Order: sequence, then C-alpha cells, then structure tokens
Amino acid sequence: MPLDRAPKLNSLGFAKPPSETRVVVAMSGGVDSSVVAAKLADEGYDVVGVTLQLYDHGAALAKKGACCAGIDIHDARRVAEEKGFPHYVLDYENIFQDAVIDEFADSYLAGATPVPCIRCNERVKFKDLLETAKDLDADCMATGHYIQRKMGPNGPELHSAADASRDQSYFLFSTTREQLDYLRFPLGHLPSKDATRALAAEYGLAVADKPDSQDICFVPNGDYASVIEKLRPGAAEPGDIVDPDGNVLAQHEGVIHYTIGQRRGLGIGGLSEPLYVVKLDVDTKQVVVGPKSMLATRVVPVREINWLGDEPLESRKEWHIKVRVRSTRAPSDAILRPIGPDNVEVELLTPEQGISPGQACVFYDPDSSRIFGGGWIWRGY
Repeated sequence: MPLDRAPKLNSLGFAKPPSETRVVVAMSGGVDSSVVAAKLADEGYDVVGVTLQLYDHGAALAKKGACCAGIDIHDARRVAEEKGFPHYVLDYENIFQDAVIDEFADSYLAGATPVPCIRCNERVKFKDLLETAKDLDADCMATGHYIQRKMGPNGPELHSAADASRDQSYFLFSTTREQLDYLRFPLGHLPSKDATRALAAEYGLAVADKPDSQDICFVPNGDYASVIEKLRPGAAEPGDIVDPDGNVLAQHEGVIHYTIGQRRGLGIGGLSEPLYVVKLDVDTKQVVVGPKSMLATRVVPVREINWLGDEPLESRKEWHIKVRVRSTRAPSDAILRPIGPDNVEVELLTPEQGISPGQACVFYDPDSSRIFGGGWIWRGY
C-alpha cells in the first residue's frame, strides 16, 4: 500500500493551488504592502486589494510621508490595475476617529505618551478590516508588516522579523491567537528593506523608490501638541514647572507640550546640571523636572495583557524573559511576575530611562525570536 502523504501546502499554508486561494492584501499605498500584493498576484493567488481611508483626503495630500489617504490611495489603486486584481477603498474615517484618534488625544491630556499605531493595528486593521476580509470569503489576510508568523507545535507563533532594524513586533504585540491564525506576513523573512525595494523594481512597481511613511500618520511633522489642541480646544491649561521639592522654576502652556525624558525646550536657564522631565502631574498641572538619575526605572506595572505563550500566564510565579519598553530600544533581560489575568509587574534587570505611562511593554522569549505578547505601561496598581 502506498504511504499516506500530507497534502502539499502552498506558500500561504493552504493545501490547494494558489489560484483557488483568496487573499485580501491590506494596501496602504506604500512599497511594502504593494510588494506583498504584487508578489502574491505573480504567484497566481486570487488577490483582492483593500485600502482604508482613515482621515480627510485634503489634509493628507498636503502632508508628505502620510499613509492611508490621498496620494497613497491612488498609488495602491495603480498597483492593483497594473497587476490585474480588484481593489477596494473603504471609508474608515469615523472608525479611526473613535478607535484611535480620540484615545490618542485623551491619553495625552491625561499625561501619558500613547502609541496610536498599535491601537490602529489592534482595533482597525486586525479587527474591522480582518472581518471584512472574511466577508469577502478570503482564506487569509496579508500585510506588509515586518514580522514573522511561524508554525509551532501548538499552532502559529509570532516571531520578530529577520531584519532587526525593520522589525515591527513592538507595534504588533496585541495580535491575538485568533488573528494570527488568519494573518500572513510575506515580508518578515527578508534580510533588508533593500530586498523589498529590489522586489518592487522586479515587479515594475512605480512605488519602488517611494519614501517610507514617517511619524504618526495623522500628526504632521511630529507636532503632537498642535493636533491635541485642534482635537480638544482649550483643554491644555498652563501651569508650573517645578523641581522634585515643588519649587517653581518656570511656567508652561500645558502638559501636552512635554514628555517623560524630555530635556530640550524647558525654558529653564542658569542651571548647574541638565534637567529632564521626570513626571507629568495632570491634576496639579505641574511638569516635574529633575536630574537624569531620576528617570531610571526598574519596576514597571503593565496591564491589558495579550499573552501568546504556550503555557498560561499565571502558571508560573515568575517568567524570565526579555522586554522592550520603547520601539527604538532592543529587548533587555527582565522578570515578569503575574498579578492577575490582566496585570503583571515587570522587573528590569538593568534600569531603563524615560519610561512613560501609555507606552507598550512587549515580551520576548530570551532563547528565540518568538514574541510572548505584551501590555500597556501605566502608573500603578
């Protein structure tokens, strides 16, 4: 008798020909998602491109390096036309406003430093758009994110990108197991962004040399304060800049103009040592400044945990892992102690500076590229 053989899987992990595999590609109009769409179309998949319009066309057209509006919608549509697959634009302005922009504004006014790109992935792209992909009878949804999905003994796992300089795991830690079943990341294994651009040139894409998007898409030139003032007129109130003992050193025009760890633009002269923002007290409208040593943090409270480990989070009293507390920093050694199903305490073995409520804390396996999930940094229990 012939030996039983497992059916051969296509490159997206399905036991059927690419032509019978429908994949929705989330297209922002940039080079990464355009390459994903062109690559899959070239391999014979039944590709459907979808672009989300997240905010006003006119405002986006005036801003270089934006995404998901204006010229980027045009670029995504052009790639679809050139490669011969259908492309749809969905108006998600109201959803984006409610799920991302409003929380961004309120978090800043509360003295936090939010990361809206994470919320956009969590609440818009990997939630509503993913459901739309299912409504289109797609077998999966693919994106241009630099992260890897690998099959493990207990199902799909989330892993860092092969190119550490492009890795986007910090922004995707809240991806759930159910979402991971459905998502695909065809660029995560590539060695560099140059390799992506080479593919774009190979496929003849007009966006091959298009610059990467910069900053937060709805924040022109990184000027957070001006965006908050437009969203919440009159909410920024003046107050005092004080030292740790409460002595008034200067005045400010609103805590939204400051972030933890900030040194420049404090308007304090004649000091013997540099001062940094060490605390934002919204209730008293105070910006507290102090020496750099006061920025060092060892114990970090984290909540809203998304756990992707094989064992339950609370199955151990301690987890020896690596964590990343800012997108620009490499993972460092830490001890994670569960306090409940949704809260943990993270002890950093080497104190970090400039940690702020509202930022993410992402968990990594110390012995591999696997991501164990993460949560949100907050002030205390």
